[in-house]
Amino acid sequence: MDLRELETPCLVLDSTKLARNLGRMRGHLSELGVALRPHVKTAKSIEVAQLALAGGPAAITVSTLKEAEQFFAHGITDILYAVGITPNKLDHVADLRRRGADVAIILDNVESAQRVAAHGAAQGMRYPVLIEIDSDGHRSGVKPESPALIEIGRVLHESGATELRGVMTHAGDSYNCDTVAKIRAMARQERDAVVRCAQRLAAAGLPCPVVSVGSTPTATYADDLTGVTEVRAGVYMFFDLVMAGISVCTVDDIALSVLATVLGHQADKGWIITDAGWMAMSRDRGTAGQKVDQGYGVVCDVAGHPVDGLIMVAANQEHGIIACRDGGALDLARYPVGTPLRILPNHACATGAQHDRYHVVAGGTAVEAVWPRFSGW
Repeated sequence: MDLRELETPCLVLDSTKLARNLGRMRGHLSELGVALRPHVKTAKSIEVAQLALAGGPAAITVSTLKEAEQFFAHGITDILYAVGITPNKLDHVADLRRRGADVAIILDNVESAQRVAAHGAAQGMRYPVLIEIDSDGHRSGVKPESPALIEIGRVLHESGATELRGVMTHAGDSYNCDTVAKIRAMARQERDAVVRCAQRLAAAGLPCPVVSVGSTPTATYADDLTGVTEVRAGVYMFFDLVMAGISVCTVDDIALSVLATVLGHQADKGWIITDAGWMAMSRDRGTAGQKVDQGYGVVCDVAGHPVDGLIMVAANQEHGIIACRDGGALDLARYPVGTPLRILPNHACATGAQHDRYHVVAGGTAVEAVWPRFSGW
């Protein structure tokens, strides 16, 4: 089958670019002497995860327990659930662990540590737990010098129902860095924060076997990960326009796109109308605050080559509006009704979440495979 034959909108994955992206990250972290624990929240596909794990340990990061269920069902047992645990999820985690999944959880406060310990005691369960560290003020986590670090560590270590497995952080503020130098500095800040926490725990007589960092920008540009045991990253598999906008990749590295079809025009406005709106692309406008605003996505021809100056400037639920970036005149005759176009996304995670399968190509338009993907919690 060829892309031109598909009903649109649909999700396209270029396996050639995917393989290149995976190999680049794997090689970089190997040189730094640190393990890669891929984050599969973007992929949500066993086929993609298996490629990401090739040549390394079968250890993954997830952001939902549905992800944990799906990948465990395919034989992956070493799973870090990297969102702060809430009490209403502990029964689910306990069930996964009873069935043989080594699911570790994270938290960042004494109350959660106590509740996990109490639940484990009641269930006859011992939960492995990592303490989440705030390395950049971006969202959750314990400050590296906070007394709470040791308090949480003691609760987890002294309870027979919990295991203090280590510390972890996510430098989410790296997405806001506008130069490579700033990303490198953020990578050092991220590393220093968790290594400092590991040192503080050790000084207090507490174990910290895992020291985990993770974001695609910092993983890409880290130059020294001394003291770190593993890196978690996910969007590096596909990349997107936000990553291109902060020089983490090039537009040519973006492996994910949405296939759309021209359904009409508004000649007086210089618009091409397609059947891929925000339900296909997502509402994410992550490039709006960057140096180059890419609208809802960069427009490519059916083979995936960017068409100079065209972006999706606006989106309704099922309609995408394509125009020249600079508002200039557009030769609409070049894009008759029925023309297939591919749109590169701002945020691969958000766009992927709108679709239930990947149509896999290898640099061209021939569909070589269809890989299922899932969504939800």
